[in-house]
Amino acid sequence: MTSPKRYYKVVAALVLIVVSLTIFSLNFKSPGKAGFFKKIVLEMVAPLDYAVNSVFSSIGGAWARYVMLVGLERENRELNASVTSLMKEVNNYREMSLEYVRLRKLMDIKGDSGLPTVAARVVGRDRLSVFRTVLIDKGSADGIDPGFPVITAEGVAGKIMEVSWNTSRVLLFVDYNSNIDALIQRTRCQGILRGLGRSGCELKYVQRSEDVKEGDVVISSGLAGVFPKGLVLGKVTAIDKEEAGLFQSIRVHPAVGIARLEEVLVILKGTGEAR
Repeated sequence: MTSPKRYYKVVAALVLIVVSLTIFSLNFKSPGKAGFFKKIVLEMVAPLDYAVNSVFSSIGGAWARYVMLVGLERENRELNASVTSLMKEVNNYREMSLEYVRLRKLMDIKGDSGLPTVAARVVGRDRLSVFRTVLIDKGSADGIDPGFPVITAEGVAGKIMEVSWNTSRVLLFVDYNSNIDALIQRTRCQGILRGLGRSGCELKYVQRSEDVKEGDVVISSGLAGVFPKGLVLGKVTAIDKEEAGLFQSIRVHPAVGIARLEEVLVILKGTGEAR
């Protein structure tokens, strides 16, 4: 491959030859027909002149393309930065829209219940504790006390376990230590909903003779004084009457997506503790 220095030397030599021949041809003063020697000079100058012009045209075109590519690269960087900024802005608007929908549902629940409530955000999850709990950003300064029920637009989330001035710990109703008086909405038969951790819940102490079907909605009974009556707890997913004993084995899928909790309502009229 020819080095750039050698390439430039060849171009310079061609330029010098063309200039020399051109000057030499101009020294012929006689007008009219060109002499033999002058014809030879003209024949030599023409192709050399064309070659030099072609070289300079190629160099000029390459430089123009380089300048254009530099400009396009700068413009491309600016466009990419603009696209990234717009994508972040669109994502922020999308998050605001989704948050508005969730808060709107909570406000509808608050208006329908007629009970004093406090809206709170989930700000932490205790993944190392033996309890299934979350932290919310409201506490005793907002009128919250231990035992108060915590709900979402979908249904029951849990109850207040511990309280500080501006933070509270919520014991989720899927925790093994959670027991809620419940009933089957369709038949009104009663039982105790107990948490099973990641496996959901089970409805205990429902007699074998009671009519329970898969898909039945389980709601709070209101008997323990913690959760108001009629709050949705979940749906029956499995029933086992084969085991010996007085009661059915009933599995319940929670109505609230515990792993997706972001905003909750705390009802400020808890008057007792669930069993």
